[in-house]
Amino acid sequence: GPSARSTRACAEAGIAVARTPTKATQLVRSLRTALLAHTAPRATIYGVFVRVFGLGVFISGPAGIGKSELALELLSRGHTLVADDAVELLRLPGDLLLGCAPALLRGFLEVRGLGILDVHRMYGEESLCERARVDFVLHLVPVQDAPVDYRARLSGLRGTRELLGLVIPEVSLPVRVGHNLATLVEAACRDQWLRLQGVEADLAFAARHQQAIDSSKDGA
Repeated sequence: GPSARSTRACAEAGIAVARTPTKATQLVRSLRTALLAHTAPRATIYGVFVRVFGLGVFISGPAGIGKSELALELLSRGHTLVADDAVELLRLPGDLLLGCAPALLRGFLEVRGLGILDVHRMYGEESLCERARVDFVLHLVPVQDAPVDYRARLSGLRGTRELLGLVIPEVSLPVRVGHNLATLVEAACRDQWLRLQGVEADLAFAARHQQAIDSSKDGA
């Protein structure tokens, strides 16, 4: 720690001196992290943010399409809620995008017909996550508004979403009566994990068919 002489000199100059049992390297690292978080770019976007199979999934879509109801169904399957209605985004160095709930909304979920639900009391502490990395966007669209594209039969309605300058993978899911959206979300997240490992089912499927076509030509 500082010597008595330097402490006295700081006091005479009106400079505050703090003491801590933490090692200097750890203290500097903690202060640096706090300063980065304080000065990092921020934004608030509207939607629902959940963690599914370890992926931070931002669910967007028009009002009334069932985002919060989908979050409730995912909670019942053992996944976790980060934020409902409003998601605060924070961009950190290393292309890291974090999302959390505003303090006033944290731990609550609004469901039409049921009103405000206390997620912590209903599903337990493990059902909530204070903040998570944003890995994936799922955009819910009414089926009549979904793009009609034959390529979507193979590749899905895939694209990207720019959030605070970072490009995040996005999949659009048409919402139909009778669809089990929670199952589709889980499947989308499992598929996203495979894609992160370089496994793309649509490309493998197309390659298999092309191989079959080439083989039939060779045998003709």
